[in-house]
Amino acid sequence: MKYLAAYLLLNAGGKANPAAEDIKSLLSSVGIEAEEERVSSLVSSLAEKNIEELIEEGKEKMASVPTGGAVAASGAAGAAAAGGDAPAAEEKVEEKEESDDDMGFGLFD
Repeated sequence: MKYLAAYLLLNAGGKANPAAEDIKSLLSSVGIEAEEERVSSLVSSLAEKNIEELIEEGKEKMASVPTGGAVAASGAAGAAAAGGDAPAAEEKVEEKEESDDDMGFGLFD
């Protein structure tokens, strides 16, 4: 991910197609030692591609990925369907917390 972030930073800074040396230089400026194989792989896979188009394609793909909101909603519906069990559990927790507050002695004892 750091290699892609460096590539995108360089691209945003005006380099249309950053070279491997550009990425290594940027990473070394913040104390990261770059792996030659990973940098070369990234540069070769993104060579001569338009970053803006790739980002748009990625956004379209991400829009079709479920985010898990339905799971949370179904979990809440299941708890609501269970009836009064959830409030009773909350009351027990609150009672226990209140009884532990004084720890067996009062402030002025």
